[in-house]
Amino acid sequence: MSQKALKIHLLIIDPQNDFMDSPGSTLPVPGANDDMNRLATLVKRVGPKLDDIHVTLDSHRVIDVSHRGMWRDQDGNMPNPFTLIFAKDIENGVWTPRNPAYRKRMIEYTSTLERTPGNYAHLIWPDHCLIGTPGAAVQANLFAALEAWERKEFANVDYVTKGTNVFTEHFGALMAEVPDPEDPSTQLNTGLLEVMRDADIIGVAGEALSHCVLRTVNQIAQYIGDEHIRKFQIITDCSQPVPQGPGTPDFPAIARDWLQQMQSQGMTLTTSDDFLR
Repeated sequence: MSQKALKIHLLIIDPQNDFMDSPGSTLPVPGANDDMNRLATLVKRVGPKLDDIHVTLDSHRVIDVSHRGMWRDQDGNMPNPFTLIFAKDIENGVWTPRNPAYRKRMIEYTSTLERTPGNYAHLIWPDHCLIGTPGAAVQANLFAALEAWERKEFANVDYVTKGTNVFTEHFGALMAEVPDPEDPSTQLNTGLLEVMRDADIIGVAGEALSHCVLRTVNQIAQYIGDEHIRKFQIITDCSQPVPQGPGTPDFPAIARDWLQQMQSQGMTLTTSDDFLR
């Protein structure tokens, strides 16, 4: 089968300004801006070969489960960014939702994270990708390349919003970390899943490798089967992990181990120069 006969999709995870290592970003991932510049060049090169481009957009509110504004300690102080909050901390009053009515829900939420394999414990992030702010916009060079692809190929980029529910993290593109039964936006995105099932090759890039990229690929494999891992080609020079912070897990090591595991299961590791050569 020739390459043009293949159904080739590009899945770009959260290529937004707040994740860029640029002035004004709130949650910079080292190397992310160069990642997106390389990815823009790739889109220009391989655009005619692509059936579709999917771009996830992290979309948060000020009062959000993973932002400081949701939480207070016994003295009324907000947690610093990169503070871990466990269920036992909420039960013991170390951290409490600013609205006490949310306490039971937050205990259940953090408990679910802690007992579910593959999930990170709950972490407070700097406010990021706030809806309506420049930080939520796609990095400029990549956006220009995507817009040019749309015009040239007479196609629209499939923008996938995630993270608007204030009670759950939403790393992966397919579903939130703890889906809300009353909010369809947090539940399994069956439309995107079917597209991934039907694809022959899925190039994956974006930020951050240790979180949203990892969770997206794992979710897709979970719901359409490990045999589909062979479809994925991680563009390694267009995706970086969150750096390790004081008291946080070693996110770069987690990302490296995950890549090795996925590669052993048939996933391809490639670069922006080699993808679809």
